[in-house]
Formats: sequence, C-alpha cells, structure tokens
Amino acid sequence: MAKIKKRDLSITGSTEFTGITLKEPSDYAAGMLGVKVALQHTFKEMGVIRSFRGLNKMNQKEGFDCPGCAWPDPEKPSAIAEYCENGAKALAEEATNKKVDKNFFEKYSVEELSRWSDYDIGKSGRVVEPMILRPDSIHYEPISWDDAFALIAKELRDLNSPNEAIFYTSGRSSNEAAFLYGLFARAFGTNNMPDCSNMCHESSGVALSETLGIGKGSVKLEDFEKAELVIVMGQNPGTNHPRMLTALEKCKGNGGKIVSINPLEEAGLIRFKNPQTIKGVFTSGETLTDVHLQIKVNQDVPLLKLIMKKLAAREENGEQVFDRNFISGYTEGFDELLEDLKKYDSNSLLAMCGVKEEQIDAAVDLIAKRDRIIICWAMGLTQHKNGVENIKECVNLLLLKGSLGKPGAGTCPVRGHSNVQGDRTVGIMHYVSKDLNAKIKETFGFDAPEDKGVDTVEAIKAMHEEKAKVFMALGGNFVSAVSDTEFAAEAFQKCSLTVQVSTKLNRSHLITGKTALILPTLGRSELDLKDGKQRYFTVENSMGKVHRSKGMLHPASENLKSEPEIIGGIADAYFKGKHPVDWATLSADYELIREKIAVVVNGFEDMSAKSKGTGFYLPNNVRALDFSKLPNGKAQFSVCGLPQHQLADDEFLLMTIRSHDQFNTTIYGLNDRYRGVNNERRVVFMNEKDLKKHSLKKLDKVDLISKYDGKERCARSFLVIPYNIPEGNLAAYFPETNVLVPYNHYADKSQTPISKSIVVKVRRPS
Repeated sequence: MAKIKKRDLSITGSTEFTGITLKEPSDYAAGMLGVKVALQHTFKEMGVIRSFRGLNKMNQKEGFDCPGCAWPDPEKPSAIAEYCENGAKALAEEATNKKVDKNFFEKYSVEELSRWSDYDIGKSGRVVEPMILRPDSIHYEPISWDDAFALIAKELRDLNSPNEAIFYTSGRSSNEAAFLYGLFARAFGTNNMPDCSNMCHESSGVALSETLGIGKGSVKLEDFEKAELVIVMGQNPGTNHPRMLTALEKCKGNGGKIVSINPLEEAGLIRFKNPQTIKGVFTSGETLTDVHLQIKVNQDVPLLKLIMKKLAAREENGEQVFDRNFISGYTEGFDELLEDLKKYDSNSLLAMCGVKEEQIDAAVDLIAKRDRIIICWAMGLTQHKNGVENIKECVNLLLLKGSLGKPGAGTCPVRGHSNVQGDRTVGIMHYVSKDLNAKIKETFGFDAPEDKGVDTVEAIKAMHEEKAKVFMALGGNFVSAVSDTEFAAEAFQKCSLTVQVSTKLNRSHLITGKTALILPTLGRSELDLKDGKQRYFTVENSMGKVHRSKGMLHPASENLKSEPEIIGGIADAYFKGKHPVDWATLSADYELIREKIAVVVNGFEDMSAKSKGTGFYLPNNVRALDFSKLPNGKAQFSVCGLPQHQLADDEFLLMTIRSHDQFNTTIYGLNDRYRGVNNERRVVFMNEKDLKKHSLKKLDKVDLISKYDGKERCARSFLVIPYNIPEGNLAAYFPETNVLVPYNHYADKSQTPISKSIVVKVRRPS
C-alpha cells in the first residue's frame, strides 16, 4: 500500500498585496477602451492571428459558443463581433498558447503552487496531458489515458456503496457531455450529482417551480425590445453579462424604462457606450437606468412589499394598477397577499430597505403605468437565507401586473456559466425524477437509482465525514467556488481519489484527495475531429434556447480528449462491456447521444435538425400561460416573511462580488476598472461614515471575521476602500472571502450559500 504523504498546502493562496492604485469609479461601461482591453488580453495569450480567428467565430452561426456567460445570441448576430470584453478574456484564457505539462510539474510541487494566488495559478496555461498526483508525492507526473481510466474504475469498484462517489458538474459542459455523465452516474448507482447551480441559481429554480411551474425564466431576448419597463435586481450586467447591455440599450431606444436595484451603483447600469455604434464611439453613449434604488444588502423583500403596498393604495383610490382579469383567470392567493401586505408598516419597511421614499415613488409610478415588465436578477437575490422568498416576491409583483405570457414581459434569472441551465435540463440533478428514470429504463435497459443524492452543501459534509471517498468534477474549480473554503479543503483531502476534467490549472488541482487525477479536455473553441470529420456540441442559453457550438481552433495538444470520450472511457473501464449501454460507441458518436437525448428528455425531439442556425426553444409553460401542474392549475402568489439580520454595533453585512477582471473563479487580471481599483483584489469596500465610526482610514489593512455556531473564520489581509455603499454593508471579492461563508448556513429550501449576506466584523491585524 502506497505511503500517504502529508502535504504542506496553502488553502487560500497568497495574501500578499500586489501594489494597489485607485481611480474614481467609472460612470459608463464598454466603449472603445473595452475593445482595447479585450484585444490586449487575446493578443497576449493567443497571438494576433489566432485571436482574430477565434473572435470572429465566437457566438456566430456555425461557430462556437462563448465559454463565459449564458446570455443568448441574437437571431442575427453582428457581422463585426458578437462578444463582449469579458467574453474575449474568456476565450483568451481557454485558447492561451501557454502549456502546463510534465516539465511544469517537475519544476513546481503542489505545495509551492498552492501558495500562488488564484490569478497566478490560472495564468499557468492549458493542461496538455493526463496527470496523476500519487499518495507518496508532491509532484504530478504523466499517466496514460488507459491507466487513468483503469485507476478510476478500480477506486469506484472498491467503494462499499455507489453513494460513496460524487459526480460534480460545472456549467461549462455541453448537453451531450452532461447527459452522458448523468447517465453514467445513474448506471453506477447514485444520484450524487451536485451541480454548480446549487451554489448560485438553485433559489431561482425552487421559487419559480413552486410559483410558476418551471424552474427557468420565461422571457426571450426579443422581449427586451418590446418591454416597457425592465427591473434589474441584484445583478451587475456590465461585468458579469456585458452583452445584456445591448438588450437594455434597445429597450431604451424603443421608449422603455429601466429601474436598477442594488447596494452598489454599477457602471454598466449607469451608461453604456456601445463600441459597435456611432453613438457609442463618438458620444457619451446611452443612459440606461432611469431610477436607481440603492438598497441595503438583502432588503429586497421589504422594498418589494413597500412597492406593492403603494400600488395597492393606488388601486384602492380608483387607479387601474393591477391586471384583475389576469389575476382572476390565472392566479391563486391574491387576497392572502393583500391581507399580508396590510400587516406591515410602510415607515418600517422604508427604514429597512434604506432608500429615499421619493425614489421609491418614482419607481412605483413607472410600474403602475406599465404592464410589459421584465424583472431580471442574479445572485444578489439568490444567495441569502431567504433567497427563495426574494424570487417569490418578484413573481408576486409580476403576477399583480399580469406581466407574464405576453411580449415584453416575464421572469429573467440571468444565469452564469454558458450551459449551466442545459446541464440541469438533460439530467444533472441530485433529486429523483420518476419520469426521467422511466425513460432511462425504457431507452437504455437499466434501473436508475431512486434515492435522492447530495447537493453541493451535502457533498462537502459527506466528504468531511468520510461518507464519500471518490470525487469527480466535470469542469469547474470546486474548492475555490464553494462556501467555507477551509472546511471544504479538509473534506477534499479526506477523499481517496479526486478527479478533475479540466482545461486549465486551478486550486482544485492542488487541494486534492490522497490520489488526484487531472484529465485534460478540449476547450469550447477547439476543433473536435473524429475520423477526419468535425463534431459539434449543443448548449442551452439562459432563455431556454438550444443551439450548436462548433470549435475551430487547433487544440492545445494532440493528447486531449473531449468530455464525452473521457466519460465513456471511464464507464467502459468500469463496466468492461458488462452493461446494457455500449459506452465506447455512445461516447464517440455525438449524433447517437443526441438521438438518445431526444428520446429521454422532453422538448429535444429532432434536436440535431432543429439545433442548426440559431437553434430552437424548449417548451416553457409560462410563455403559454399553462399552470396546469400547479395547485388548482393556477400560478401561485406567495406570502413571504422579512429577512432577519440582528447585527451588533460592530458587525457588518458583507456581500461577495466579482471584479471586472474575472468570471466566476477565473481571474483574468487584477483590475476592477469600473470600480476604480487597479492591481489588487484583497480589498473591502466600506461606507465613509463606517470608516470614521471605526477609526479607519483609506487603505488601512484589516482582517474580516465571521462567527457562526461558535466557530470563528478569518479572511486575512484586506485593504479598506471608501466607497458608495450603504452604511453597515461591506463588499469584497469572491472567492477570496468564501472562507467566511459557513457551509451549513444557506437559503431555505434551495441550500444556496449565504454568500451575499455574511455577518462579519472588521479587525485590525494583531
């Protein structure tokens, strides 16, 4: 038996400062500077020719889908460019010319690499050959594909139960890969399929399913051009979904209005300089937000209740504000909602949300006079203990206005990674679907497990308690992405084997099980050939549309495999031909996978033909105003409680945020241009009055402390920056502050971590 070496690892990496400079926050997004920065990133990582080849094909018909966010492509993509600054950065990260190979790992041990920052780790380059970290070593070394598959198969066979294995999925995977991955997990015998959506939009899925009958949004991209009002809540599109700004610009151009609700006034919602228009290049651009409500962290429910109370008062005074025909014909619980609203004192609600009443009245005036309303949101609403109720309160407002099932109206949860919604659609879920299991039995001839699996939170707990021993990730950076970093790292290191299917190096390759494998896969932009023929994948965008993605750049290495081939190789090694599914054949033939998806998953009939061009929409009951699967066949109003935060005088509510130079855990650079922060990530944004109250000055060094259930957690070495943020609130970057989030504190029902409302103290280092 191999000796297990105790590795001296840094869980969170370097805490050294990198040389901060500050500027005034920007009052606009994009512009020609955005184009310049995008090209600088791609040229540096890919070279000029390769950059233009990739950029010209990204988000185009017969091209490849951006490896970044899930914002949909227009029916007629731009002939110039259909990507944003951060999309270009995402391509540069994936298609970089830098390589991580045998020589790299001979030079650097995992101990040394773990002390690097996440930025430096990510900039190492593409992993170009399968690598293994053995129990008695601190250096990765090459391993053949066959030996890697055999090792995984042996570890799986040695488990006492299939539920000792966990199969995690990142939103980067294709529909074909995710479907095959879920099929293998079920064939192996477990529903332990946590997904990255558990950490971000699970609250949306739960709330929308319970109120509207589908865990997805209801709008299409063209609805933004028809909307009279778009309400953007808890979202920063200028950084996280920049192509959304074009849709908002079209809304404004057609006479629509925009209300933004967020603790920070973000540049992307102030003004947009579209670099593809004369106005965006030569003028000040388009002012987007008409009314900005700078709400205190996690006070969205009080704000929405106050708005609805004001609307109800207008209705009582004879104004036609609510859509009574829609309410009586399609909804249930209206009277209960109104009775609940009467219980709340308007002044108390106003004090909770922290917004001036005249600003709220301006928003109410816009809402009262319009019914083609879209509400957009992201993790600013979902990552709280009351995350599900935050979304339900948004649905309440839309139901009152009849703003569903009509052009220019509906729900719009803005998803993160490019196929996170598709993963769930094709079967990546930890809960049991009897319909899906029946289809699997009928199509593939085996019985899928009927016991609920673990989600992300439960997976961490299971590994920490050594009830799960093998962890496999189809993409992603699990250790950095999840809450409670140190606890999660301890859990990871208790596993006998951790397997990462990856394109680039990240922290989850350094904080590992006793044995670890890195299985390098093709990127979204790379040419995928089989017997001389080019293959393509499909993905689903955040509005439920499925389309093709076909890479075209020369792969980083000839020793890469596609995700389906990797999954098929593992399954074939495990079952050794003794299973109803021919895994080797299925994994090599994407067309065959699509044929099976079309049979097993509703809405995918004839998917190969329909996915051409701009693709096809999946069925959406809300668009059809079909609520037949809900109680009494009606959309449901909800009675929601108020958020509960009892803060001591020296405590703050901290929200994690992304910088403009990152996407999820991938750090593109050290600048947050829109917020005026350059060359540093270890910063905490604080109201100037709070600085004075706590005797702090700009750029003072502090530690951030959280204490839950008697356990103290510390994020060390942050620089204080005075910023326009509500008093009593703080903001700092993810994933550096994930260490503060207790893994066992999460949203009711969805178990999404409370990453946007962490109770913390600010302490000077001793």
